[in-house]
Amino acid sequence: MCLSLGKNICHWGPLLALAIIKTVTASMVMCMMKWWSPLESVTGFINMAIFLSFSGLTMYNFLSAIFEGPGYLPLNWRPESVQDENFLQFCKLCQGYKAPRAHHCRKCGRCVMKMDHHCPWINNCVGHVNHAHFTTFLLSAICGCTHSAIMLSITMYRFINRRYYFLRREPVVNFSLSTLIMTVFSIGLSVGVVIAVGMLFYFQVKAILKNQTNIEDWIVEKASKRKRDEPFVYPYNLGWKKNIQLVFGSRSMSNGISWPLVKGCHQYTLTMEQLEQKNVKKAYSQPVSVVKPYTGRCLPLSYGLKVSWYTPCFDIARLKLQVDQTVLVTRFRKHWLYGEIISNHPPNSTAVVSEKGWFPLTT
Repeated sequence: MCLSLGKNICHWGPLLALAIIKTVTASMVMCMMKWWSPLESVTGFINMAIFLSFSGLTMYNFLSAIFEGPGYLPLNWRPESVQDENFLQFCKLCQGYKAPRAHHCRKCGRCVMKMDHHCPWINNCVGHVNHAHFTTFLLSAICGCTHSAIMLSITMYRFINRRYYFLRREPVVNFSLSTLIMTVFSIGLSVGVVIAVGMLFYFQVKAILKNQTNIEDWIVEKASKRKRDEPFVYPYNLGWKKNIQLVFGSRSMSNGISWPLVKGCHQYTLTMEQLEQKNVKKAYSQPVSVVKPYTGRCLPLSYGLKVSWYTPCFDIARLKLQVDQTVLVTRFRKHWLYGEIISNHPPNSTAVVSEKGWFPLTT
């Protein structure tokens, strides 16, 4: 089954999301059949049709976001003009240059066009191609779960007050222990989805209205703090209407490599800023020697409870280290450092893939 559906869906994120969709949908249909059947009233039919529409849209856009993917930059990609290579970063893993707005995803193993983030729920990146499907999936899930949370709560109310409805000769809701547990659990799932997915949807709407991805937020923030003669102008914010059209409109507006720009900017405005930031980062980076081996575990208890408590996000890369290796540290957080292993190969060699990640700081 996994082979037929593809490796992307056979992962804890998509499987858990599918289980939530199935559980909430099944509970909603079961409960509505008890007191507001679509087979017995027009209003019941409309209510069920609205919910199933949300459920169907959620499933369709969820699967589309997975299988269509974010849009990958071709391997060994190079700009048409050789001179333009000076304005782009080179990806040693894909053996090609990173187009404007493209970033390499270590989970996907490819450079992704207009990469926003890697989402574990779809086990894929959110990027140029699937951004609209992903955002619609979030909105449909919120609407469907809001609907189900309200209707399932009303069902529970009718179950608790079933004697009252019996005396009024209205449909009585009765539950077995298993269906009661399933209904309460589904209410919890629905409320949880509305809160968690609602927050994610807010950030996606914010990104779409500004035409600025999560990664680009970080780049622009650093650009605004960097000393320069003229203020940095983000080149892709065309106004909220055009920004929405870029995501939900025709894909002819952009091929994922060339983008419509703000007046006064050019295709490499952002990539040149990235190169400048990279040079600044290298200038302030510090080499450190490894005095204690690290296996790459998320919770390195041998380093102490404080280090384990402040561990970076579980989904972030760790750096396996051996004693006497040297790491070039570029950033840090409490009890943790981030950097790449310094090799003996020439720094400009394209055949060497540098290992990067977080590792614990010894005291």
